[in-house]
Amino acid sequence: MDRRVVITGLGGLCGLGTNASSIWTEMREGRSAIGPISNSEIHELKGMIGTEIKVLPQHDIDRKQLISMDRFSLLAVLAAKEAMLQAGLSCDEGNAHRFGATVGVGFGGWDATEKAYRTLLLGGATRTELFTGVKAMPSAAACQVSMNLGLRGPVFGATSACASANHAIASAVDQIKLGRADVMLAGGSDAPLVWIVLKAWEAMRVLAPDTCRPFSADRKGLVLGEGAGMAVLESYEHAAARGATMLAEVAGIGLSADAYHIAAPAVHGPEAAMRACLVDAGLNPEDVDYLNAHGTGTKANDQIETTAIKRVFDDHARSISISSTKSTHAHCLGAASALEMIACVMAIQEDVVPPTANYREPDPDCDLDVTPNVPRERRVRVAMSNAFAMGGMNAVLAFKQVQ
Repeated sequence: MDRRVVITGLGGLCGLGTNASSIWTEMREGRSAIGPISNSEIHELKGMIGTEIKVLPQHDIDRKQLISMDRFSLLAVLAAKEAMLQAGLSCDEGNAHRFGATVGVGFGGWDATEKAYRTLLLGGATRTELFTGVKAMPSAAACQVSMNLGLRGPVFGATSACASANHAIASAVDQIKLGRADVMLAGGSDAPLVWIVLKAWEAMRVLAPDTCRPFSADRKGLVLGEGAGMAVLESYEHAAARGATMLAEVAGIGLSADAYHIAAPAVHGPEAAMRACLVDAGLNPEDVDYLNAHGTGTKANDQIETTAIKRVFDDHARSISISSTKSTHAHCLGAASALEMIACVMAIQEDVVPPTANYREPDPDCDLDVTPNVPRERRVRVAMSNAFAMGGMNAVLAFKQVQ
């Protein structure tokens, strides 16, 4: 378990852009992609806001394979292909069994599911499309990444709501450390801008009517978005042997459960995950320069996360640069922490902290350095990413410069 794991490629697409570079540029400058959803199939929900990918990038995926993919799987494949291209890797008969993938998904194929219900219950059909079942299953994204890239090593999905991508990355790191793989594609994908999903979140009364402004006193809730983020993870030895550019090292992982409530957040679970991550990474609290907060923009979540950060980091809490990039790409559920992983890696690469966009008023209950609206230049040697899911499933990752 002492193998070091590094990141050698990034891929992503969301409302901010259709590649990791453009996503980072918009994040870094604090430009929010939140706006009215133009998807024609959200029915009477016209005017609802979110972040959607208006136009997908050009790709070479065969049409015969496309018909078996729901949107969340397609986004995962596109992000994975980009990450592999940046890493300069490909699979062949000689190495495919040492390449794997873990893809986190929060909701999965609800587009296919909803179309099936509408076809059957409203349209009077007697059967669904042939591929409805395999398009809807949460593990479909991992399957499609495997098939498109020829990965024959460990391949599986991870589903833990809003922490899914961090859990997927953590699981991928374990596969490499245990010697089961040399290379893992890991991240998350979700496409929740579907009528039934939007109605479900609307019923919970947590959706903001205007925009997402985490930690701001006038915040009114979260905003949903679609997207995917993927990273190429390699053992340090494998990456060094081929002369790869190492973007960052996965320094530590902290996992915990609240065992408290199916929807309401708690302090003790997030606190335990952050503490465990520091221990796993061999870091002291003062070693962390940047923290990408879970920061959904709801009153309770942001206040509780602030309290947990204070407990873990004590006097250093106000010295950490903190931001929630959900203010730019919205809450992409299973993809959220994958996009936030991109923010952490690029913050280390460029020594820039991406800001919390839309921030207007300090909140005395969220009295940390939330880096409002504009980027901040500072040395970032270690970045931490928080992901806290409904049901109390917490996954925290630490990334550091490769030495």
